[in-house]
Amino acid sequence: MIAYMRGLVIERNAEQVILDVAGVGYLVTITARALRSLPSERNKEAHLHIYSHSSQDNPTQLFGFPDAQERRLFETLISVQGVGPRVAIAILSNIGLADLVRAVTSSDVQRLTQVKGIGKKIAERLCVELRDRIGAASAGASLATIDGGAPSAMPISQGPVGEVQGALLALGFTPSEVGPVLPKLDTTKTTPDLIKDALALLRKG
Repeated sequence: MIAYMRGLVIERNAEQVILDVAGVGYLVTITARALRSLPSERNKEAHLHIYSHSSQDNPTQLFGFPDAQERRLFETLISVQGVGPRVAIAILSNIGLADLVRAVTSSDVQRLTQVKGIGKKIAERLCVELRDRIGAASAGASLATIDGGAPSAMPISQGPVGEVQGALLALGFTPSEVGPVLPKLDTTKTTPDLIKDALALLRKG
């Protein structure tokens, strides 16, 4: 399975890029953030984190992300029944993380259905399944626990920071990534703003 690629940009548009890796051109479907991370000129080097998707009826498709964090969020989205890779890409390209968490926790089906490819039933399923995961993580479980792994020993914060912690854990971030970020947050801000700040800190590494 391909998990990472580095190569020269041969062609690109709003949805896809062709990367020349050792003389082989790979067609990769990308998110809006991934597009912004690419060089604007051809034959310049770029790198992407990759999710390889295979199905019985179609050849393997490659989906590209600017970092491993966005790839994990993509994997969380496609784990929801009815959400395929292209719909997950559309969600990531059209809804920011803070807005996604707000829509899920407030059951804002209308906001989710504004994304191409998401009907009312899928939007409702996203709200139910992701909200349950966020709630479980806030109560002290990581995604690993929900999926049957070992419980996380990460202490659970209270108030808005706890909501941010639960949301990020449920959406695929690891306790080791989330833990150092939480003390840096300004607790006077709203939860959506806190999530935006946390995401920015996570991307800085």
